[in-house]
Amino acid sequence: MSDLLDQPSKIRQGEELDLAKLKPYLHTQFPNETGDLAVRQFPSGHSNLTYSVQIGAREIILRRPPFGSKVKSAHDMSREFRVLAKLRIVYPPAPEVLAFCDDDSVLGSPFYLMQPIRGIILRKNLPPEINLAPEKARQLDASLIDNLIRLHQVDYAAAGLGDLGKPEGYLSRQVRGWIERYHNSKTHDYREVEKISSWLQENLPATQSTSLIHNDYKFDNVVLDPSDLTKIIGVLDWEMATLGDPLTDLGTTLSYWVDPTDPEELKQNLSDVTIQPGSLTRADVVQHYVSKTNCDASHMPFYLVFARFKLAVIVQQIFYRYQQGLTHDSRFAALPARVSALLHAAQSTIQTSRI
Repeated sequence: MSDLLDQPSKIRQGEELDLAKLKPYLHTQFPNETGDLAVRQFPSGHSNLTYSVQIGAREIILRRPPFGSKVKSAHDMSREFRVLAKLRIVYPPAPEVLAFCDDDSVLGSPFYLMQPIRGIILRKNLPPEINLAPEKARQLDASLIDNLIRLHQVDYAAAGLGDLGKPEGYLSRQVRGWIERYHNSKTHDYREVEKISSWLQENLPATQSTSLIHNDYKFDNVVLDPSDLTKIIGVLDWEMATLGDPLTDLGTTLSYWVDPTDPEELKQNLSDVTIQPGSLTRADVVQHYVSKTNCDASHMPFYLVFARFKLAVIVQQIFYRYQQGLTHDSRFAALPARVSALLHAAQSTIQTSRI
């Protein structure tokens, strides 16, 4: 399994770091580390950029906002650093942060440093070397949801995170905000958008509870133990963490979850990890979550529609940056197909009320 550890690679064009300015900063933070400086980039992910910084024998992970992004609130490095510094104490899968830099003269934007978490990350396609038996696939899915429940049960006030968000009115603000973000980044005319937008605003459920939520919890944001793939040793990408309705977090996870009966366009644009033999279905996931939390999941179709719409808008924002020439990552050229697939899926959930 060591060959399957998540590894950095060559830095994408236009996303290079200024090593001449970075090296002196690193020496002020880690004065005992000597040797050459080498930087590589983790190629996956579509938002904040993640680099492996090797200084001498030590590896450090660097996180910074994407080049060209104008949505500052979505890439608040200071906020993400503060969340992790407090969260790590009560939720060990969170990364251990080391330093925060708000001096734009170093890299042109704020960034922070953290300890690496070495393990396996399952991305869009399950590697052929990983042969999950049906029982293991089911255990892995259950472990993913159990770890989400563990996050939702964190006493965020005791952890010093009580001021992270404004729980009152969270859901209505989110719906309005994501509709606005779509129109601010519009490049195509998707006929489903207005129907979905109206339906979401007309069908807001009452929030049952408030918890700390990750807001992008999925398989390729968790790190698995190479010796036991059913064990989660890390959770990454906390840029959207806040206080809010925990069912929005479950909905987000479901929006990335593919069932065997889903349309091909959805399967092609999301991970195939959840359609391995033995895997939980979306309905199974909800049942598992309810069995451990006793929550009322009768409005889960709403949360899934909202999550799919939100994910479509996030993808749309990334494509907008690409179309405007603010980023040159060639992966982004095909994103409209993903936006379309997510909107179709959201509309289907509205029509059928099925998870």
